Amino acid sequence: MRYFKQLLLILALAISSFSQAQDIPARPEPVALVNDFANVLTQQETTALESKLLTFYANTGNQITLVTVKSLNGYDASSFAYEIGEKWQVGKKGFDNGIVILFKPKTNESKGQVFIATGYGLEGAIPDATSKEIVSNEMIPYFKQNRIYDGINQASSVLMGLAKGEFNHQQYAKQRSSSNKKGSLGFLIPLFIILIFSFIGRSKSRGQRTMGSSRSSLPFWLLMGMMGSGSRHGSSFNDFSSGSGGFGGGGSSFGDFGGFGGGSFGGGGAGGSW
Repeated sequence: MRYFKQLLLILALAISSFSQAQDIPARPEPVALVNDFANVLTQQETTALESKLLTFYANTGNQITLVTVKSLNGYDASSFAYEIGEKWQVGKKGFDNGIVILFKPKTNESKGQVFIATGYGLEGAIPDATSKEIVSNEMIPYFKQNRIYDGINQASSVLMGLAKGEFNHQQYAKQRSSSNKKGSLGFLIPLFIILIFSFIGRSKSRGQRTMGSSRSSLPFWLLMGMMGSGSRHGSSFNDFSSGSGGFGGGGSSFGDFGGFGGGSFGGGGAGGSW
């Protein structure tokens, strides 16, 4: 009787595991690096990103796959991304050099979520703290503007540079810190300019009230224009940009990718929501 109960328990656990596995998308056939199950990218964007990731794979052997899903099916984003990495075997066997970028769009009922999962072999080049910085700095600001492709494209460029050793995670952190400081100081420059113009305008407007009034308004509109141009979110890590980000770029085709090679994941990575 005891053995029968143990058998039932093992069977129940097996059924539960099988049921959970069905919530993870099966590896697509034919295999592709860009898997837009949530339909958040245009065909042009999908083609450009696939070509970029294929070129990176051909040049380095490292595999980055993007997976967008409409729902996480009760999983947290990290577990869902790791399950995809393990189930699809992203990366090469023995090298474990795969990266899974998981994206779930924001809806009226739930927050948007993104997670970068790194294979064992890339955890040294891309530590968890760096993955978190990439999510926070390169992705979510774009996602908040509904610029999904731009955020994914920018993040993939940074991940490629780190994986290829073009720069390390300390250099990335230093560059990001420097960019943030420049952005803060950049606000003071137009403020300083408006003070100068205001002083000049006031000094020239004595006895010419009407004319002086029109002149004194010039710095205000100048300031607004400068602040407006500075507030646009562009490529936040231009100094270390990598890969082909433009539409139609790259030299590989969909058929060049033979498939994933047996990589393994150990829990490295980080994510965020908006």
